[in-house]
Amino acid sequence: MANPAQSNRTHLVVMPGDGIGPEITAATLQVLREVDRLLALNLTFEEAVIGLAALKPHGTTFPEASYEAAKRADGVILGPVSHNVYPPTDQGGINPSGALRKRLDLYANVRPAKTPPGMQPRIPGKPVDLVVMRENTEGFYADRNMFMGSGEFMPTPDVALAVRKITRLGSTRIAEAGFKLAMQRPRKKVTVVHKANVLRMSDGLFLECTRAVAARYPQITVDEQIMDAMAALLVRDASRFDVIVTTNAFGDILSDEASEIAGSLGLAASINHGDEHGVAQAQHGSAPDIEGQDKANPASLIGSVAMLLTWLGERRKSDNLTKAAGLIQQALDKTIEKPEWRTADLGGPLGTKAFGERVTKTVAELAK
Repeated sequence: MANPAQSNRTHLVVMPGDGIGPEITAATLQVLREVDRLLALNLTFEEAVIGLAALKPHGTTFPEASYEAAKRADGVILGPVSHNVYPPTDQGGINPSGALRKRLDLYANVRPAKTPPGMQPRIPGKPVDLVVMRENTEGFYADRNMFMGSGEFMPTPDVALAVRKITRLGSTRIAEAGFKLAMQRPRKKVTVVHKANVLRMSDGLFLECTRAVAARYPQITVDEQIMDAMAALLVRDASRFDVIVTTNAFGDILSDEASEIAGSLGLAASINHGDEHGVAQAQHGSAPDIEGQDKANPASLIGSVAMLLTWLGERRKSDNLTKAAGLIQQALDKTIEKPEWRTADLGGPLGTKAFGERVTKTVAELAK
């Protein structure tokens, strides 16, 4: 990663991905370049090929050169990928998202679910404003939970096994990230989600670690919920929750549920980060059924880039990067607030390109 002390440049690697990825990435970069122009952020961009576009020329969906570019960068913008249609790993089908999380040690997947201005939650009730802090490198995720090889295997043609890995290090550091985030939020509340009533050893260790971290944060109100009960409680009243700390698979499920309840999964931003690297990535998938049709909503990736700039601003103690993040988020909120400026998935008339242009214009108007 570039040393910010050596340069005020911020170098971002862009990986457009598959399906709608190139379209929403183009709209996101339009917004980002406008903010760069207005605030003189000194951003530089480098495109790195991944996914199906890389498979034929490079023999893999995740070329080593693309990984090295991500490793050198200050941050990465990752478009959605169609990894379900990739060939087997031994034929070059590597999930770039999972590989980046593993190789860059992006242990925290931060996924906000917030009802935007001018919209109502999908389930009638109070507006939602929560964040799922999802452990990102362990659990049942077979493409990233082993040092070498896969976390699932077939000892016979009729038996498939999956290994769930929970470590003290992984559990402690995601709990620390969650409690630190809760300290920055008004409600200062953490909900720890687990399945220790069945997964007694693995989630027992996870709970032991989260309780140890909680003891160092007496200002934080803490409760614990079993996973299946938590899924129901979000439907009943998602507004009661603030920061949710949980393991990989549970966080993946609950964050999608919470984002859809809050307004739409199409608006759900996220960032993957570790101690040294950060990757902006939309929560949703590559939607190949609408690829190339100018129908995709780029709001999730635009919001994810705002989160990346916030993370970089905090690391570098850069007020300008933090200001840029706030400007993008404010412009995004103002655009979504008006029904006539929304994309079709939210009942509006705009396509991908027009929505990106509208957010870009709003950024310029707000910066005056």
